[in-house]
Amino acid sequence: MDVILVLNAGSSSLKFQIFAVGSKGPERQVKGQIDGIGVHPRFRAANAAGAVLIDERAEVKAIPDLPAATRALKDWLRALSGYSLQAVGHRVVHGGPDYSAPVCIDDIVLERLRALEALAPLHQPNNLAPIRLVRELAPDLPQVACFDTAFHRNHPAVADCYAIPRALHDEGVRRYGFHGLSYEYVSQRLSEVAPEIANGRVIVAHLGSGASMCALKARRSVDSTMGFTALDGLPMGTRPGQIDPGVVLYLIDQKGMTAAEVSSLLYQDSGLRGLSGVSNDMRELLACDDPRAAFAIDYFVQRCVMNIGGLAAAMDGVDALVFTAGIGENAPEIRARIASRLGWLGAALDPQANAAAATVISAPGSALRLMVVPTDEELMIARQTLALLPSSI
Repeated sequence: MDVILVLNAGSSSLKFQIFAVGSKGPERQVKGQIDGIGVHPRFRAANAAGAVLIDERAEVKAIPDLPAATRALKDWLRALSGYSLQAVGHRVVHGGPDYSAPVCIDDIVLERLRALEALAPLHQPNNLAPIRLVRELAPDLPQVACFDTAFHRNHPAVADCYAIPRALHDEGVRRYGFHGLSYEYVSQRLSEVAPEIANGRVIVAHLGSGASMCALKARRSVDSTMGFTALDGLPMGTRPGQIDPGVVLYLIDQKGMTAAEVSSLLYQDSGLRGLSGVSNDMRELLACDDPRAAFAIDYFVQRCVMNIGGLAAAMDGVDALVFTAGIGENAPEIRARIASRLGWLGAALDPQANAAAATVISAPGSALRLMVVPTDEELMIARQTLALLPSSI
């Protein structure tokens, strides 16, 4: 069976899926991940029917880092029978100004992507590490980079510019937007589950440890809450979201912090973790009786509501709000609290549908359609990878 391997590498996890190359497009065969890398490594995988293929814990010295995890995955894949690997598709967070579509990886592409590591320090180095290792282990195996920024590259210019000298914009200092693989998948899925609104004005709320929102008009991104880096917009698990740049200047000039220290503060110690002092995990915050946890949730909801208002204004109105990703799909309390603040847009929630995470969670007669659409970034990567392979495969 000809298959595509999809890799989504993070700082402490390596998610992977295997897709068969079928006549109707990629068909999921295996889904798994190696998480707790360098701390408490655990290797899990199941087949399409949900049967467990592996669930093992490893010593830290066995999987101390991402390259070691990639090697462990390679060894395990070799033991699987009946699969002929045709290509590897990778999630790459930042494509910069050069890449507005998926691309086959070669030395030039890899070097251009490496140059963007400073713009996505939590993601880009980890995205590229498995690419390098696969190139060492199987240099002739096609690899495809699929970008979180690509879906947003057709924004109108007014949505992508900062009010800074034009020369900086021309160098690439502009608003890119992220989570594009998720938004592209949801935009396609809407055509199947809600064709009557898919081509209208839709705000998709990708709410997870990384969080952003995207305004879709006729299934195309017209604006997004994230910008030059994945720090902007909504507060996230450990990132602050929108912040006055004067705060950064103050930290450097008055507090004597180095650029590295500021980067660590903004990427690792802010957001829900910084506000609560308890956790960066929304599930833990919702279960916690610490008033700081409650405040962090209040702040998150407030910023979500404010950004929904801004994106609605960017489209001259909104027909539907779609929740997706970890919090968006699995936290009915957060969905309810956001919806309760959107009465001015005509939103009316159906509590029972919301509790059940139904596809449509708005009440009959609600002027604003409220929906839950699970995302599938890995399937999107598989589709984009398959589209770049020779038609004979």
